[in-house]
Amino acid sequence: RAFLNIPVIKMSHDHHTNGSMLPTMHPPEHHHSMAVPGHGHGSDMMMMAMTFHFSYENVPLLFSGLVINTPGEMAGAFVAVFFLAMFYEGLKIARECLLRKSQVSIRYNSMPVPGPNGTILMETHKTVGQQMLSFPHLLQTVLHIIQVVVSYFLMLIFMTYNGYLCIAVAAGAGMGYFFFSWKKAVVVDITEHCH
Repeated sequence: RAFLNIPVIKMSHDHHTNGSMLPTMHPPEHHHSMAVPGHGHGSDMMMMAMTFHFSYENVPLLFSGLVINTPGEMAGAFVAVFFLAMFYEGLKIARECLLRKSQVSIRYNSMPVPGPNGTILMETHKTVGQQMLSFPHLLQTVLHIIQVVVSYFLMLIFMTYNGYLCIAVAAGAGMGYFFFSWKKAVVVDITEHCH
């Protein structure tokens, strides 16, 4: 493993100060000190890398109890994050498909209407079936909440600045787009000039 001297920010979690942020130099071995010894009245310090790094020791992953410490744990986290990013892309496409299906349920009713000089004209009425308390709209709302939560999880994972996890997010999103987006119908509005 090759590591660089990386500046980090120490955040004081002492309850008696204003939480000063002091820039320091990270040691060459790139060891993250993430252990926070309780919320006593002492000076709790948490060091966080502010540049990209490729480490598998003491890498926090979303929750305080979920810390990566071994290459096997990093490999497992990589696979999990990869599939989470794929799921996110699939969820976006699935929501678009569901929205299109609910729009397909728009019905057009044609009725004969008497016209001038005894002719018969066809009058078409558009009926939209979606309402605020309809099942499709409630399903879209639940899926939207899930999509927002997953997107923030992916953002926070990327913000660990761990190169392995960042690659997992990018590769999973790319693979998810590759697998799911081909079903996406592309509609081009010829009157739109901002492509």
